[in-house]
Amino acid sequence: MGDNPERHGERVYDWARVAIRPCSVDGFGHRMLARRSVSDPTEIAYYVCYGPASSRLKDLVKVAAARWAVEECFQTAKGECGLDHYQVRLYRAWYRHITLSMAAVAYLTAVRAQEAAKGATQRTSKTSYPSASRRSAG
Repeated sequence: MGDNPERHGERVYDWARVAIRPCSVDGFGHRMLARRSVSDPTEIAYYVCYGPASSRLKDLVKVAAARWAVEECFQTAKGECGLDHYQVRLYRAWYRHITLSMAAVAYLTAVRAQEAAKGATQRTSKTSYPSASRRSAG
């Protein structure tokens, strides 16, 4: 299964899993998931997974591959909504900041999706309208 083919191109991997703790509690347990690149066998990544003992390899791979979407969401939040502009001092304050930043990202994503559905090709930022920003600058 490939990771984020839209952005990085198709990547093909071999996957394997193994139980790393012999006991499972209430049908849940720990697994080690290994990913090896087919094009470069020296590129190996490992994931520690915790979940139902009945989880199939296919399901674990799907969850591991979803990591790219999560990371891209955080990168967007850092760049557009100030997610990384906070120094952690208290959990409650950090939690409020991250919640507000992620809500802003969700709002912007929804607005962009609506605009794309309408077929909007123009942006409203000054950088998209150089002549407008020149006029406003004098």
